[in-house]
Amino acid sequence: MIRMMTLVLVATFLVSANPASAQLDKMFKGLSGTIGGGGGGLSDAKIGSGLQEALKVGTENAVVQTGQMDGFFANKAIKILMPKSLQAVEQPLRLVGFGPKIDEFVLGMNRAAEKAVPFAKEIFWDAIGQMTFDDARKILNGRDTAATDYFKGKTSTKLHTAFRPTVEKVMNDVGVNRQYNELIGKYQSVPFTKSISFDVNQYVTEKATDGLFLVVGQEEKKIRTNPAARVTDLLKDVFANRR
Repeated sequence: MIRMMTLVLVATFLVSANPASAQLDKMFKGLSGTIGGGGGGLSDAKIGSGLQEALKVGTENAVVQTGQMDGFFANKAIKILMPKSLQAVEQPLRLVGFGPKIDEFVLGMNRAAEKAVPFAKEIFWDAIGQMTFDDARKILNGRDTAATDYFKGKTSTKLHTAFRPTVEKVMNDVGVNRQYNELIGKYQSVPFTKSISFDVNQYVTEKATDGLFLVVGQEEKKIRTNPAARVTDLLKDVFANRR
């Protein structure tokens, strides 16, 4: 039953779509057959259904929070701010009346992150299919964000690749890249200021990924420590039978 508990925990805080492919259905059946035979009152079918339902809960908790309007902008923990390398630019520009432009720039960066987040679904889905029982044991015995750390290692590069095109498109559509160029141009027009070279699209891509993982980690902690976070009868039943 330890293996069953581990896999349910891992599945619960993943960002994913509803199970659709034959390959994933086969994976769930295989997992339930492996971990359901040791007793504990849960059938193979019920365990498999529990895993699928846990994935749906993860979708609601992570994607809805970060992928909606103000999912980043209104969340102080993940809100994307002016990059540290540009903070020296911010104050002088505000002093000469560019405060509203800077505020629009910050808002646009957060809107781009909110639009990019849904592309994480399939990437997390692939990662759970690659997880081994050894990985699961380490996650179960690890810290409160052990599963989040596992997926961070497995998916960060893929998330950057998936997020970047959307970030660039949104940044162009809402004028963020234009605003950035205007702000930097205005700053560098002042005598004796330093030249600035900065990839703002890459910055937003990285911050979007970091913010998503932070929320996933928060959801993982809830599932591990708070029975109230197990929001369906099936999940309550699965967790009640853990060992």
